[in-house]
Amino acid sequence: MLSILAFGSSLAWGTSDFFAGLASRRRHPVAVVGWTQGLALAALSVLVLVRHDALGWAGWAPWAAAAGASGLVGLVCFYTALSSGTMGVVAPIAGLGVVVPVALGVIAGERPSAIAWAGMTVAVLGVVLASGPEIAGGLSARPVLLAVVAAVGFGLTLYLLDRGARVSTLMTLWGMRVTSVTVLLVVALAVRSAGGVRARETPALLAIGCGDLAANALFALASSRGAVSIASVLASLYPVVTAVLARLVLDERLRRIQQVGVVMAVGGAVLTAL
Repeated sequence: MLSILAFGSSLAWGTSDFFAGLASRRRHPVAVVGWTQGLALAALSVLVLVRHDALGWAGWAPWAAAAGASGLVGLVCFYTALSSGTMGVVAPIAGLGVVVPVALGVIAGERPSAIAWAGMTVAVLGVVLASGPEIAGGLSARPVLLAVVAAVGFGLTLYLLDRGARVSTLMTLWGMRVTSVTVLLVVALAVRSAGGVRARETPALLAIGCGDLAANALFALASSRGAVSIASVLASLYPVVTAVLARLVLDERLRRIQQVGVVMAVGGAVLTAL
């Protein structure tokens, strides 16, 4: 069950991220994040009202708020990178967020296995191979740097989401979106703009937001049924889905060395959590 739920989360994340990347090429990434998170919050709030699960605020609320903040940073950076860079390169770099829970474990006194250290090394080399030709070819290094920041944000979010979900999965997911939407509403009021999104775009943005929400929920359920490291690594396979969709829909073509780098980045992430 853990494997099925975690793999399902990677499918949901990879698909929603791909279409979010397309949307971010038409609208500002911050607007895409704001609308997708806001619409998902509206849908989730209905479920919260029906379930009446708002108990134990001290248990899930701090984790939810922190996860919402880190997730917001990760999404804005990731969508911006997807909108301006090669999706087949950006997604695997962001997928390295699985390294963050391992690093937090080391700080807490855990000792990763030799395989995990080898995985991190392989993953870093993979990122260099995948992104190197992009930068050397005269393209901006900005998408790569944004993807790295996104990886840190996503990694923290996975760790914090797992902690909050141990108290209440539903309320942690809701609290995350309350946090991110509140911040984005303040930004929208400050710039006096809703991003120029039109009514006909909302169904697609709702689908993206619900896809991201479903991915979070599946991961939280998976991690509650076993080791968070195993759930994290299976969920971190979402870059494969995004890269495949980019190849099929956008006809993105990577150089051979970049293909090797992408495989190494994903494979290194897998080894890290073993």
